Amino acid sequence: MVKPCWRPRVDDDASGKVDGLVWYKDLGNHLYGKFSMAVIQANNLLEDQSQLESGPLSSCNSGPQGTFIGVYDGHAGIEASRFISHNLFSNFKALVSKQQDVSGNVIKRAFSATEEDFVSLVRKQWLNRPQIASVGSCCLVGVVCYGQLYIANAADSRAVLGRAETGKLRVKAMQLSREHNANIESVRNELRSLHPDDSQIVVLKHKVWCVKGIIQVSRSIGDAYLKRAEFNKDPLQSKYRSAEPFHKPILSSEPSILVHKLQSEDQFLIFASDGLWEHLSNQEAVEIVQNFPRHGITKRLAKAALKEAAKKREMRYSDLEKIKPGLRRHFHDDITVVVVFVDSHIINRSLSNSYPFSIRRGVPSPTELQSARFSALPRTTIAKMFT
Repeated sequence: MVKPCWRPRVDDDASGKVDGLVWYKDLGNHLYGKFSMAVIQANNLLEDQSQLESGPLSSCNSGPQGTFIGVYDGHAGIEASRFISHNLFSNFKALVSKQQDVSGNVIKRAFSATEEDFVSLVRKQWLNRPQIASVGSCCLVGVVCYGQLYIANAADSRAVLGRAETGKLRVKAMQLSREHNANIESVRNELRSLHPDDSQIVVLKHKVWCVKGIIQVSRSIGDAYLKRAEFNKDPLQSKYRSAEPFHKPILSSEPSILVHKLQSEDQFLIFASDGLWEHLSNQEAVEIVQNFPRHGITKRLAKAALKEAAKKREMRYSDLEKIKPGLRRHFHDDITVVVVFVDSHIINRSLSNSYPFSIRRGVPSPTELQSARFSALPRTTIAKMFT
């Protein structure tokens, strides 16, 4: 229920649109410019979650103002990514309220608090739903606050900056996030140094490097069975368990942090789950954003990734579009992409007339996606109200 004295902020297409297995918001406003979002489902249930929050970053209105972007790529189920989308930003705001500041340490603590909260949920549901111990999520967060950009990443989603090159029309791609995937040699070396007594800490399986032969990522929120020995046993199914007992966590929930002062040549940011980067390079994605209109740009990026996925399988894009969720996962993963345009003139101006804005992409059921009455997805995409 909305109080009678409140009204919705005027914003065209405030809660996005649905087109088959695609949810998208062509263009919206945030504190420092424009943004666009799109999500494409491939799994039986959409495992990706995402959100963009713009306005107060603390519980008190006198605190820091900014834009918070989150991309949460779930694996082995929807529970972890859904939990993160409902709790990480709240934990972040609570910590910012205490510190009255945004910092890399605050973001790390918000990740840690969300991890602990999810482990508590796993513990409560362990006997009735042991499978929840095997559910996890990659977690990528970006925060733009007063000209500073903070990037936090646990796993292999990716944040890329589009920066104009001086004296050239070209925009250069700069990857801002560090990835934590066992297919990267430095990540394998890091795991081996952390677990010197475990010769099976990384295993080459079907030409893919995996942690303990089970999972590709070395950091995540969730995956309690690879962090707490209490969950690496019955009643969890043996296929999800590590064959050898362990005494310290195999995976970590701590994100890598980058802090970057935005410059006038910094044009836009692309945040996306691995489903996009599996088919597009950083530079290809940046050039698409540079060369096409902002309106609907994320939908265009996602479509470009799907065309590449179809090309790899020697099939037509139109035929790929007809494939249903679940079976479609054999061709591509869920894809989430958020493009955030940053206007240096707005960043440099006073933000006293700023407004709050929130949009969250959740997990609809297949029925919701196919039903006309869910055309605005009122439960899973939320446009906040304000006075």
